[in-house]
Amino acid sequence: MQQSEAKLHLTVYYRQGCHLCDEMTALLAEFQEELNFGFVLVDIDADPVLRQRFNADVPVVALADRILFRHFFDEAILRQALQHG
Repeated sequence: MQQSEAKLHLTVYYRQGCHLCDEMTALLAEFQEELNFGFVLVDIDADPVLRQRFNADVPVVALADRILFRHFFDEAILRQALQHG
């Protein structure tokens, strides 16, 4: 991989006090260096629209507008999504 390639960024929709959210971010962090991606955390409770959209689904991991997975980490889906951008 060339240095000039842009790193992909995932969005993790979460809420404070969510143990599945904590597990998700820890697992994503384990793969960040190997798969060369970043991620941002978005607290759904800070936005009424996001809270309504994702209330029962957190954590939700998305790449751009595409939801990759909800609730549980999926390494195969992550690898595939990052390969194809």
